[in-house]
Amino acid sequence: MAKLGLHLLLLLCVQYLAVTAVSPGSANFIRASCRATRYPALCIQCLSSYASTIQQSERQLAQAALSVSLARARSTTVFVSKMTRVSGIKPREYQAVKDCIENMGDTVDQLSRSISELGHMGQARGQDFLWHMSNVQTWVSAALTDENTCVDGFAGRVMEGKVKAAIKNRVINVAQITNQAAGEAAGGALCSGKVGDTGGRSGGELRVGRSDG
Repeated sequence: MAKLGLHLLLLLCVQYLAVTAVSPGSANFIRASCRATRYPALCIQCLSSYASTIQQSERQLAQAALSVSLARARSTTVFVSKMTRVSGIKPREYQAVKDCIENMGDTVDQLSRSISELGHMGQARGQDFLWHMSNVQTWVSAALTDENTCVDGFAGRVMEGKVKAAIKNRVINVAQITNQAAGEAAGGALCSGKVGDTGGRSGGELRVGRSDG
């Protein structure tokens, strides 16, 4: 038991050192990058745990942001799918949920494509870089559109209720993270000096910016 306790203590110490080994420069880089996004606090919250991977790389920052967005989109898709089995769900609610499942499935596909495209950019320069980055931004923007469309499906007082509230809160959170990822992807391109101004770091339009009902 004593040896087991010692091994556990050593393991905890190693894990602690691994976490605290993140350089101040990496943390400052993430904070500075997140300040340029629409949801800086959420951005810092999502990306801080990736600091050791991101270091001070714009590309790794965008990759991490997109990965977080994809993970949230996948979990939200599963959550929305379960809402079709809610007791007492109305026919219109059921249809809106089914449409939202399709929207979120498209979101997952588009974010997966954007991550794959970003990973294939490598040492691309000039027009090749512009082409890859354009694809990333197009797919992330399309993901945002699908997330907005999901929430729009529950518009109107007739749709008010627990189903709408639960789904809206989850999808808006994903949309905010996707918007942040779009900003990081656009910002990475701008900071690299390889692409012209794209009109800011939002990368897409988030029309449902609140999660309060």
